[in-house]
Amino acid sequence: MMKTITPKEVEERLRAGESLHIIDVREPEEVAAGKIPGAVNIPLGLIEFRMHELDKNEEYILVCRSGGRSGRAAEFLDSRGYRVVNMTGGMLAWEGPIE
Repeated sequence: MMKTITPKEVEERLRAGESLHIIDVREPEEVAAGKIPGAVNIPLGLIEFRMHELDKNEEYILVCRSGGRSGRAAEFLDSRGYRVVNMTGGMLAWEGPIE
């Protein structure tokens, strides 16, 4: 069962000063329209080629436009031993600040 987190929970954790590892799996042109501050862009199609950049001891929150692509990325990474959480609703549901 994939772990999930709501956009509101992510926003509250960031506001509380927590240091989160957020990966935005949207395409660069989508991210250019705005992303969660501090999020790192690794497009879904590049996840398998860049997963070596991730630390299996850290937890990653995965984000996309609506939650579908980040869900696929979460399943892929989870099956390879990474600690991942999918942000439900994606950026469509995000009400916090963007950069």
